[in-house]
Amino acid sequence: MSNVRDFGAKGDGKANDTEAVQHCLQDGNGIVEFPRGDYLISSTLQVELAKRGRFAMRGTGGTAKLIMTGPGPALSLVATHGATADPKDFRPEEWLNERMPTVSEIEIEGRHPEADGILIDGVMQPTLAGVLIRNVRTGVRITRRARNVLISHCHIYHNTGIGIHLDNINLHQTNIIGCHISYNRLGGIRIENSEIRNLQITGNDIEYNNNKAFQVPGADAVATAEIYIDVGEGSVREGTISSNTIQATYSKNGANIRFVGAGGGKNHKAGMWCITGNLIGSQENNIHLTSVRGISITGNFVYSGHQRNLLVEDSKHISLGANCFEHNPDYNANELCTGVMFRNCEDCNITGMILQDCQSGKHTVPGVVPIERQGLLELINCRRFNITGSQIFDGAPCGMYLEGCSDTVISGCTVLDNRAEKKMQAAIRLKQPVRCLITSSRLGKGTGHVIETDAEIVAANNLEG
Repeated sequence: MSNVRDFGAKGDGKANDTEAVQHCLQDGNGIVEFPRGDYLISSTLQVELAKRGRFAMRGTGGTAKLIMTGPGPALSLVATHGATADPKDFRPEEWLNERMPTVSEIEIEGRHPEADGILIDGVMQPTLAGVLIRNVRTGVRITRRARNVLISHCHIYHNTGIGIHLDNINLHQTNIIGCHISYNRLGGIRIENSEIRNLQITGNDIEYNNNKAFQVPGADAVATAEIYIDVGEGSVREGTISSNTIQATYSKNGANIRFVGAGGGKNHKAGMWCITGNLIGSQENNIHLTSVRGISITGNFVYSGHQRNLLVEDSKHISLGANCFEHNPDYNANELCTGVMFRNCEDCNITGMILQDCQSGKHTVPGVVPIERQGLLELINCRRFNITGSQIFDGAPCGMYLEGCSDTVISGCTVLDNRAEKKMQAAIRLKQPVRCLITSSRLGKGTGHVIETDAEIVAANNLEG
Protein backbone atom coordinates (compact mmCIF):
# COMPACT_ATOMS: atom_id res chain seq x y z
CA MET A 1 0.00 0.00 0.00
CA SER A 2 0.98 3.65 -0.39
CA ASN A 3 0.84 5.80 2.73
CA VAL A 4 0.03 9.44 1.94
CA ARG A 5 2.41 10.52 4.70
CA ASP A 6 5.28 9.00 2.71
CA PHE A 7 4.40 11.39 -0.12
CA GLY A 8 4.53 14.46 2.13
CA ALA A 9 0.97 14.75 3.50
CA LYS A 10 0.84 16.15 7.03
CA GLY A 11 -2.71 15.29 8.10
CA ASP A 12 -2.59 17.96 10.81
CA GLY A 13 -5.67 19.92 9.66
CA LYS A 14 -3.48 22.95 8.89
CA ALA A 15 -1.17 22.20 5.96
CA ASN A 16 -2.60 21.97 2.44
CA ASP A 17 -2.14 18.30 1.53
CA THR A 18 -3.64 18.45 -1.98
CA GLU A 19 -0.39 18.10 -3.90
CA ALA A 20 0.97 15.36 -1.67
CA VAL A 21 -2.19 13.26 -1.81
CA GLN A 22 -2.53 13.70 -5.58
CA HIS A 23 1.08 12.60 -5.93
CA CYS A 24 0.25 9.45 -3.94
CA LEU A 25 -2.83 8.78 -6.08
CA GLN A 26 -0.81 9.05 -9.30
CA ASP A 27 2.48 7.45 -8.39
CA GLY A 28 1.64 5.09 -5.53
CA ASN A 29 0.92 1.39 -5.91
CA GLY A 30 -2.84 1.86 -6.21
CA ILE A 31 -3.80 1.22 -2.56
CA VAL A 32 -3.90 4.67 -0.97
CA GLU A 33 -3.82 4.57 2.82
CA PHE A 34 -4.66 7.56 5.03
CA PRO A 35 -3.43 7.18 8.61
CA ARG A 36 -5.44 8.87 11.32
CA GLY A 37 -5.55 12.61 10.76
CA ASP A 38 -7.27 15.57 9.08
CA TYR A 39 -6.11 16.12 5.50
CA LEU A 40 -6.88 19.54 4.02
CA ILE A 41 -7.36 19.63 0.26
CA SER A 42 -8.28 22.66 -1.83
CA SER A 43 -9.05 21.05 -5.20
CA THR A 44 -10.44 17.77 -6.49
CA LEU A 45 -8.40 14.61 -6.14
CA GLN A 46 -8.56 13.19 -9.67
CA VAL A 47 -8.38 9.46 -10.30
CA GLU A 48 -8.43 8.59 -14.01
CA LEU A 49 -8.64 4.83 -13.80
CA ALA A 50 -7.56 4.18 -17.40
CA LYS A 51 -4.23 5.80 -16.52
CA ARG A 52 -3.99 5.02 -12.80
CA GLY A 53 -4.97 1.35 -12.94
CA ARG A 54 -6.79 -0.58 -10.21
CA PHE A 55 -7.45 1.65 -7.24
CA ALA A 56 -8.52 1.61 -3.60
CA MET A 57 -8.61 4.33 -0.95
CA ARG A 58 -8.78 3.51 2.76
CA GLY A 59 -9.09 5.72 5.81
CA THR A 60 -7.82 3.42 8.58
CA GLY A 61 -11.14 2.38 10.04
CA GLY A 62 -12.70 5.82 9.67
CA THR A 63 -10.04 7.66 11.67
CA ALA A 64 -8.90 9.71 8.65
CA LYS A 65 -10.75 12.73 7.29
CA LEU A 66 -10.52 14.59 3.97
CA ILE A 67 -11.46 18.25 4.40
CA MET A 68 -12.45 19.89 1.11
CA THR A 69 -11.83 23.65 1.25
CA GLY A 70 -12.49 24.39 -2.44
CA PRO A 71 -15.37 23.98 -4.90
CA GLY A 72 -16.19 20.68 -6.62
CA PRO A 73 -15.90 17.06 -5.49
CA ALA A 74 -13.26 16.05 -3.00
CA LEU A 75 -12.70 12.85 -4.99
CA SER A 76 -13.43 12.20 -8.67
CA LEU A 77 -13.38 8.65 -10.05
CA VAL A 78 -13.43 8.68 -13.86
CA ALA A 79 -13.40 5.67 -16.18
CA THR A 80 -14.33 4.79 -19.74
CA HIS A 81 -16.99 2.08 -19.51
CA GLY A 82 -19.46 2.65 -22.35
CA ALA A 83 -21.39 -0.59 -22.78
CA THR A 84 -23.59 -2.98 -20.79
CA ALA A 85 -22.76 -5.33 -17.91
CA ASP A 86 -22.78 -8.34 -20.21
CA PRO A 87 -19.38 -10.06 -19.95
CA LYS A 88 -18.87 -9.84 -23.70
CA ASP A 89 -19.14 -6.04 -23.54
CA PHE A 90 -16.17 -5.51 -21.23
CA ARG A 91 -12.87 -4.63 -22.85
CA PRO A 92 -9.73 -6.35 -21.50
CA GLU A 93 -8.29 -2.99 -20.45
CA GLU A 94 -11.28 -2.39 -18.17
CA TRP A 95 -10.52 -5.57 -16.20
CA LEU A 96 -6.86 -4.62 -16.20
CA ASN A 97 -7.20 -1.01 -15.01
CA GLU A 98 -10.72 0.17 -14.19
CA ARG A 99 -12.83 -2.43 -12.41
CA MET A 100 -14.11 -1.97 -8.87
CA PRO A 101 -12.44 1.18 -7.57
CA THR A 102 -13.11 1.09 -3.82
CA VAL A 103 -13.36 3.88 -1.29
CA SER A 104 -13.75 2.78 2.31
CA GLU A 105 -13.48 3.78 5.96
CA ILE A 106 -12.92 7.48 5.43
CA GLU A 107 -14.70 10.74 6.22
CA ILE A 108 -15.15 13.59 3.75
CA GLU A 109 -16.10 16.98 5.19
CA GLY A 110 -16.85 20.13 3.21
CA ARG A 111 -15.60 23.56 4.23
CA HIS A 112 -16.63 25.42 1.10
CA PRO A 113 -20.24 26.20 0.05
CA GLU A 114 -19.66 24.49 -3.31
CA ALA A 115 -17.70 21.51 -2.04
CA ASP A 116 -19.05 18.07 -2.97
CA GLY A 117 -18.20 14.58 -1.80
CA ILE A 118 -17.51 11.93 -4.45
CA LEU A 119 -18.09 12.07 -8.22
CA ILE A 120 -18.36 8.76 -10.11
CA ASP A 121 -18.22 9.18 -13.88
CA GLY A 122 -18.32 6.31 -16.37
CA VAL A 123 -17.17 3.70 -13.85
CA MET A 124 -17.81 -0.04 -13.77
CA GLN A 125 -18.27 -1.65 -10.33
CA PRO A 126 -17.52 1.40 -8.14
CA THR A 127 -17.75 0.42 -4.48
CA LEU A 128 -18.24 2.74 -1.50
CA ALA A 129 -18.21 1.10 1.93
CA GLY A 130 -18.09 2.67 5.38
CA VAL A 131 -17.75 6.22 4.07
CA LEU A 132 -18.97 9.30 5.99
CA ILE A 133 -19.76 12.40 3.90
CA ARG A 134 -21.03 15.55 5.60
CA ASN A 135 -21.29 19.31 5.25
CA VAL A 136 -20.84 19.22 1.49
CA ARG A 137 -23.30 20.10 -1.27
CA THR A 138 -23.88 16.76 -3.03
CA GLY A 139 -22.73 13.69 -1.14
CA VAL A 140 -22.31 11.22 -4.01
CA ARG A 141 -23.01 12.07 -7.66
CA ILE A 142 -23.05 9.33 -10.28
CA THR A 143 -23.23 10.45 -13.89
CA ARG A 144 -22.77 9.51 -17.54
CA ARG A 145 -22.63 5.70 -17.34
CA ALA A 146 -22.11 3.13 -14.62
CA ARG A 147 -22.68 -0.56 -14.00
CA ASN A 148 -22.79 -2.70 -10.85
CA VAL A 149 -22.59 0.13 -8.30
CA LEU A 150 -22.39 -0.77 -4.60
CA ILE A 151 -22.96 1.84 -1.87
CA SER A 152 -22.96 0.06 1.46
CA HIS A 153 -22.91 1.03 5.14
CA CYS A 154 -22.23 4.69 4.49
CA HIS A 155 -23.29 7.80 6.40
CA ILE A 156 -24.36 10.63 4.11
CA TYR A 157 -25.35 13.32 6.54
CA HIS A 158 -26.25 16.99 6.75
CA ASN A 159 -25.44 18.17 3.25
CA THR A 160 -26.86 21.27 1.58
CA GLY A 161 -27.85 19.48 -1.62
CA ILE A 162 -28.67 15.85 -2.39
CA GLY A 163 -27.36 12.83 -0.53
CA ILE A 164 -27.00 10.42 -3.48
CA HIS A 165 -27.67 11.98 -6.89
CA LEU A 166 -28.13 9.76 -9.95
CA ASP A 167 -27.90 12.49 -12.53
CA ASN A 168 -28.06 12.12 -16.33
CA ILE A 169 -26.80 8.57 -16.09
CA ASN A 170 -27.28 5.27 -17.84
CA LEU A 171 -27.16 2.94 -14.84
CA HIS A 172 -27.86 -0.76 -14.32
CA GLN A 173 -27.35 -3.21 -11.45
CA THR A 174 -27.01 -0.92 -8.43
CA ASN A 175 -27.47 -1.59 -4.72
CA ILE A 176 -27.76 1.02 -1.97
CA ILE A 177 -27.67 -1.00 1.24
CA GLY A 178 -27.54 -0.39 4.97
CA CYS A 179 -26.82 3.34 4.83
CA HIS A 180 -27.87 6.34 6.90
CA ILE A 181 -28.92 9.09 4.48
CA SER A 182 -30.31 12.01 6.43
CA TYR A 183 -30.55 15.79 6.72
CA ASN A 184 -29.74 16.44 3.06
CA ARG A 185 -31.63 19.58 2.09
CA LEU A 186 -32.67 18.65 -1.46
CA GLY A 187 -33.36 14.97 -0.99
CA GLY A 188 -31.92 11.70 0.24
CA ILE A 189 -31.67 9.68 -2.98
CA ARG A 190 -32.63 11.56 -6.14
CA ILE A 191 -32.80 10.41 -9.75
CA GLU A 192 -33.11 12.90 -12.62
CA ASN A 193 -33.01 12.58 -16.43
CA SER A 194 -31.56 9.10 -16.35
CA GLU A 195 -31.92 5.60 -17.77
CA ILE A 196 -32.08 3.32 -14.74
CA ARG A 197 -32.61 -0.46 -14.48
CA ASN A 198 -32.18 -2.86 -11.56
CA LEU A 199 -31.84 -0.45 -8.63
CA GLN A 200 -32.26 -1.87 -5.12
CA ILE A 201 -32.66 0.49 -2.13
CA THR A 202 -32.68 -1.85 0.86
CA GLY A 203 -32.24 -1.72 4.62
CA ASN A 204 -31.44 1.98 4.90
CA ASP A 205 -32.44 4.72 7.30
CA ILE A 206 -33.46 7.68 5.09
CA GLU A 207 -34.76 10.63 7.07
CA TYR A 208 -35.30 14.39 7.38
CA ASN A 209 -34.13 15.33 3.90
CA ASN A 210 -35.61 18.81 3.56
CA ASN A 211 -34.98 22.43 4.50
CA LYS A 212 -36.04 22.32 8.14
CA ALA A 213 -32.56 21.67 9.50
CA PHE A 214 -31.05 24.38 7.26
CA GLN A 215 -33.63 27.18 7.37
CA VAL A 216 -32.62 28.58 3.98
CA PRO A 217 -34.91 31.60 3.45
CA GLY A 218 -37.64 31.00 0.88
CA ALA A 219 -36.73 27.34 0.36
CA ASP A 220 -39.31 25.62 2.55
CA ALA A 221 -41.61 24.87 -0.40
CA VAL A 222 -38.92 23.42 -2.70
CA ALA A 223 -40.21 19.98 -3.65
CA THR A 224 -38.12 17.28 -2.02
CA ALA A 225 -38.32 13.67 -0.89
CA GLU A 226 -36.34 11.02 0.92
CA ILE A 227 -36.44 9.05 -2.35
CA TYR A 228 -37.21 11.24 -5.38
CA ILE A 229 -37.42 9.67 -8.84
CA ASP A 230 -38.08 12.09 -11.71
CA VAL A 231 -37.57 10.47 -15.09
CA GLY A 232 -37.36 13.78 -16.94
CA GLU A 233 -35.98 12.79 -20.34
CA GLY A 234 -35.20 9.23 -19.29
CA SER A 235 -36.88 6.13 -17.88
CA VAL A 236 -36.63 4.36 -14.53
CA ARG A 237 -37.73 0.73 -14.30
CA GLU A 238 -37.00 -2.50 -12.44
CA GLY A 239 -36.36 -1.43 -8.86
CA THR A 240 -37.08 -2.20 -5.24
CA ILE A 241 -37.52 -0.02 -2.17
CA SER A 242 -37.63 -2.47 0.71
CA SER A 243 -37.00 -2.81 4.44
CA ASN A 244 -36.13 0.85 4.94
CA THR A 245 -37.12 3.40 7.56
CA ILE A 246 -38.20 6.41 5.50
CA GLN A 247 -39.26 9.25 7.77
CA ALA A 248 -39.19 13.02 7.69
CA THR A 249 -40.29 16.27 9.14
CA TYR A 250 -43.11 18.01 7.27
CA SER A 251 -42.19 20.25 4.36
CA LYS A 252 -44.54 21.85 1.87
CA ASN A 253 -44.51 19.88 -1.41
CA GLY A 254 -42.57 17.17 0.41
CA ALA A 255 -42.92 13.40 0.16
CA ASN A 256 -41.18 10.40 1.64
CA ILE A 257 -41.24 8.58 -1.71
CA ARG A 258 -41.99 10.48 -4.93
CA PHE A 259 -42.12 9.12 -8.49
CA VAL A 260 -42.67 11.48 -11.41
CA GLY A 261 -43.06 9.71 -14.74
CA ALA A 262 -43.58 11.14 -18.20
CA GLY A 263 -47.03 12.68 -18.59
CA GLY A 264 -48.87 14.09 -21.56
CA GLY A 265 -50.22 10.77 -22.79
CA LYS A 266 -46.77 9.28 -23.35
CA ASN A 267 -45.52 5.94 -22.14
CA HIS A 268 -45.16 6.63 -18.44
CA LYS A 269 -41.42 5.75 -18.36
CA ALA A 270 -41.48 4.98 -14.61
CA GLY A 271 -42.62 1.64 -13.27
CA MET A 272 -41.91 -2.03 -12.64
CA TRP A 273 -41.06 -1.18 -9.01
CA CYS A 274 -41.82 -2.84 -5.67
CA ILE A 275 -42.25 -0.74 -2.53
CA THR A 276 -42.42 -3.27 0.29
CA GLY A 277 -41.72 -3.76 3.97
CA ASN A 278 -40.91 -0.15 4.80
CA LEU A 279 -41.81 2.14 7.69
CA ILE A 280 -42.86 5.42 6.05
CA GLY A 281 -44.04 8.55 7.83
CA SER A 282 -44.34 12.27 8.47
CA GLN A 283 -44.56 14.29 5.26
CA GLU A 284 -47.12 16.19 3.22
CA ASN A 285 -47.73 13.04 1.16
CA ASN A 286 -45.98 9.89 2.32
CA ILE A 287 -46.01 8.20 -1.10
CA HIS A 288 -46.75 10.36 -4.15
CA LEU A 289 -46.88 8.71 -7.57
CA THR A 290 -47.50 10.69 -10.76
CA SER A 291 -47.68 9.19 -14.27
CA VAL A 292 -46.31 5.76 -13.40
CA ARG A 293 -47.20 2.27 -14.57
CA GLY A 294 -46.73 -1.00 -12.74
CA ILE A 295 -45.97 -0.33 -9.06
CA SER A 296 -46.55 -2.94 -6.33
CA ILE A 297 -46.99 -1.45 -2.84
CA THR A 298 -47.29 -4.03 -0.09
CA GLY A 299 -46.34 -4.79 3.51
CA ASN A 300 -45.62 -1.20 4.54
CA PHE A 301 -46.70 0.72 7.64
CA VAL A 302 -47.48 4.29 6.58
CA TYR A 303 -48.44 7.09 8.97
CA SER A 304 -48.65 10.85 9.49
CA GLY A 305 -49.37 12.18 6.03
CA HIS A 306 -50.33 15.82 6.38
CA GLN A 307 -52.35 15.61 3.16
CA ARG A 308 -52.38 11.93 2.11
CA ASN A 309 -50.60 8.75 3.08
CA LEU A 310 -50.79 7.72 -0.56
CA LEU A 311 -51.55 9.98 -3.53
CA VAL A 312 -51.58 8.40 -7.00
CA GLU A 313 -52.25 10.52 -10.08
CA ASP A 314 -52.50 9.77 -13.81
CA SER A 315 -51.23 6.23 -13.36
CA LYS A 316 -52.16 2.65 -14.18
CA HIS A 317 -51.51 -0.90 -13.01
CA ILE A 318 -50.96 -0.01 -9.36
CA SER A 319 -51.27 -2.97 -7.00
CA LEU A 320 -51.94 -1.72 -3.47
CA GLY A 321 -51.76 -4.73 -1.19
CA ALA A 322 -51.65 -5.53 2.50
CA ASN A 323 -50.45 -2.23 3.90
CA CYS A 324 -51.42 -0.54 7.14
CA PHE A 325 -52.25 3.18 6.89
CA GLU A 326 -52.78 4.54 10.35
CA HIS A 327 -51.88 7.12 12.96
CA ASN A 328 -50.01 6.89 16.25
CA PRO A 329 -52.64 6.70 19.03
CA ASP A 330 -50.04 7.72 21.63
CA TYR A 331 -50.20 11.27 20.27
CA ASN A 332 -53.80 11.65 21.48
CA ALA A 333 -54.69 15.33 20.99
CA ASN A 334 -51.87 15.89 18.50
CA GLU A 335 -53.19 13.64 15.73
CA LEU A 336 -52.88 13.70 11.97
CA CYS A 337 -55.53 12.29 9.66
CA THR A 338 -54.84 9.43 7.29
CA GLY A 339 -56.04 9.01 3.72
CA VAL A 340 -55.50 7.40 0.32
CA MET A 341 -56.41 9.06 -3.00
CA PHE A 342 -56.32 7.85 -6.60
CA ARG A 343 -56.98 10.49 -9.25
CA ASN A 344 -57.29 9.84 -13.01
CA CYS A 345 -56.03 6.27 -12.69
CA GLU A 346 -57.07 3.00 -14.29
CA ASP A 347 -56.68 -0.78 -14.02
CA CYS A 348 -55.66 -0.91 -10.34
CA ASN A 349 -56.27 -3.28 -7.43
CA ILE A 350 -56.61 -2.47 -3.72
CA THR A 351 -56.48 -5.67 -1.66
CA GLY A 352 -56.00 -6.46 2.01
CA MET A 353 -55.45 -2.88 3.10
CA ILE A 354 -56.12 -1.54 6.61
CA LEU A 355 -56.90 2.18 6.61
CA GLN A 356 -57.83 3.84 9.89
CA ASP A 357 -58.33 7.52 10.59
CA CYS A 358 -57.56 9.40 13.79
CA GLN A 359 -60.16 9.73 16.52
CA SER A 360 -60.87 13.38 15.82
CA GLY A 361 -61.50 12.94 12.10
CA LYS A 362 -59.39 16.04 11.45
CA HIS A 363 -55.88 17.34 12.10
CA THR A 364 -55.42 18.46 15.68
CA VAL A 365 -51.69 19.26 15.53
CA PRO A 366 -51.29 23.04 16.07
CA GLY A 367 -50.50 24.96 12.89
CA VAL A 368 -51.16 22.13 10.44
CA VAL A 369 -53.06 23.06 7.28
CA PRO A 370 -56.52 21.41 7.40
CA ILE A 371 -56.94 18.42 5.12
CA GLU A 372 -59.54 18.70 2.37
CA ARG A 373 -61.09 15.38 1.48
CA GLN A 374 -64.37 13.63 0.84
CA GLY A 375 -63.47 10.25 2.27
CA LEU A 376 -60.76 8.16 3.80
CA LEU A 377 -60.32 6.30 0.50
CA GLU A 378 -60.99 8.56 -2.50
CA LEU A 379 -61.19 7.60 -6.16
CA ILE A 380 -61.64 10.51 -8.56
CA ASN A 381 -62.20 9.92 -12.29
CA CYS A 382 -60.88 6.37 -12.15
CA ARG A 383 -61.89 3.25 -14.01
CA ARG A 384 -61.54 -0.51 -13.71
CA PHE A 385 -60.70 -0.70 -10.00
CA ASN A 386 -61.13 -3.75 -7.78
CA ILE A 387 -61.31 -2.96 -4.06
CA THR A 388 -61.38 -6.23 -2.12
CA GLY A 389 -60.77 -7.60 1.35
CA SER A 390 -59.90 -4.23 2.87
CA GLN A 391 -60.93 -2.65 6.17
CA ILE A 392 -61.61 1.07 6.43
CA PHE A 393 -62.27 2.43 9.89
CA ASP A 394 -63.36 5.79 11.30
CA GLY A 395 -63.56 7.69 8.03
CA ALA A 396 -64.60 11.32 7.72
CA PRO A 397 -66.70 12.56 6.12
CA CYS A 398 -67.08 9.12 4.45
CA GLY A 399 -65.31 5.81 4.45
CA MET A 400 -65.05 5.56 0.65
CA TYR A 401 -65.75 8.34 -1.82
CA LEU A 402 -65.97 7.67 -5.55
CA GLU A 403 -66.54 10.44 -8.09
CA GLY A 404 -66.75 10.00 -11.84
CA CYS A 405 -65.56 6.40 -11.63
CA SER A 406 -66.51 3.53 -13.93
CA ASP A 407 -66.30 -0.25 -13.82
CA THR A 408 -65.53 -0.37 -10.10
CA VAL A 409 -66.00 -3.46 -7.91
CA ILE A 410 -66.10 -3.23 -4.11
CA SER A 411 -66.27 -6.66 -2.48
CA GLY A 412 -65.50 -8.27 0.85
CA CYS A 413 -64.69 -4.97 2.54
CA THR A 414 -65.47 -3.60 5.99
CA VAL A 415 -66.27 0.10 6.32
CA LEU A 416 -67.16 1.11 9.88
CA ASP A 417 -67.02 4.00 12.32
CA ASN A 418 -66.02 2.58 15.71
CA ARG A 419 -65.62 5.93 17.47
CA ALA A 420 -67.81 6.70 20.45
CA GLU A 421 -68.85 9.91 18.70
CA LYS A 422 -69.42 8.92 15.10
CA LYS A 423 -68.10 11.27 12.44
CA MET A 424 -68.58 9.14 9.33
CA GLN A 425 -71.61 10.38 7.39
CA ALA A 426 -71.81 7.37 5.08
CA ALA A 427 -69.81 4.21 4.55
CA ILE A 428 -69.69 4.78 0.78
CA ARG A 429 -70.59 7.90 -1.17
CA LEU A 430 -70.78 7.68 -4.95
CA LYS A 431 -71.04 10.72 -7.16
CA GLN A 432 -71.69 10.29 -10.88
CA PRO A 433 -70.55 6.66 -10.93
CA VAL A 434 -70.87 4.46 -13.98
CA ARG A 435 -71.18 0.70 -13.50
CA CYS A 436 -70.31 0.17 -9.85
CA LEU A 437 -70.80 -3.14 -8.02
CA ILE A 438 -70.80 -3.33 -4.21
CA THR A 439 -71.09 -6.83 -2.80
CA SER A 440 -70.45 -9.03 0.26
CA SER A 441 -69.23 -6.15 2.41
CA ARG A 442 -69.84 -5.02 6.00
CA LEU A 443 -70.96 -1.38 5.81
CA GLY A 444 -71.64 0.82 8.82
CA LYS A 445 -74.31 3.50 8.81
CA GLY A 446 -72.46 6.35 10.46
CA THR A 447 -74.55 9.49 10.98
CA GLY A 448 -76.40 9.21 7.68
CA HIS A 449 -76.99 6.58 5.04
CA VAL A 450 -74.97 3.45 4.51
CA ILE A 451 -74.55 4.15 0.78
CA GLU A 452 -75.19 7.57 -0.71
CA THR A 453 -75.41 7.84 -4.49
CA ASP A 454 -76.87 10.01 -7.24
CA ALA A 455 -76.92 7.21 -9.83
CA GLU A 456 -77.86 3.58 -10.23
CA ILE A 457 -75.54 1.00 -8.75
CA VAL A 458 -75.66 -2.71 -8.04
CA ALA A 459 -75.44 -3.45 -4.31
CA ALA A 460 -76.01 -7.03 -3.19
CA ASN A 461 -75.36 -9.35 -0.25
CA ASN A 462 -73.99 -6.61 1.98
CA LEU A 463 -74.36 -6.48 5.77
CA GLU A 464 -75.44 -2.95 6.58
CA GLY A 465 -75.85 -0.86 9.69
